[in-house]
Amino acid sequence: MRILVVCGAGASSTFVAQRVRHAAHDRGLSYAAFAGTEMSLPIDLDAADVVLVGPHLAHALEGIQRDAAMRGTTVVLLPPDIFTDLDGTRTLDLVRAAVGDTGGSSPAADPRHP
Repeated sequence: MRILVVCGAGASSTFVAQRVRHAAHDRGLSYAAFAGTEMSLPIDLDAADVVLVGPHLAHALEGIQRDAAMRGTTVVLLPPDIFTDLDGTRTLDLVRAAVGDTGGSSPAADPRHP
């Protein structure tokens, strides 16, 4: 699975992508995660199965969902506190829940989790 993490300038998305990549590796999942920006999204979207949208881009969510739907790509708006997920496991759980992959070693993410 290819996961694109999108933010405004690419800095915070880089951290989230690294963390989710490590969490997937630790669970034995062959997921790739990479960072992108709002500006690079039209190009990066073609290479993604899932797009994680930074909470500060909520205003652009509808357009991102529209573009992603044309490609069959799942979109997840990340919660505002996602940057506290230092090991990437909560973010990975959000991805797996969004695509219906809750089997194996990871339960679906609890949206009430702080």
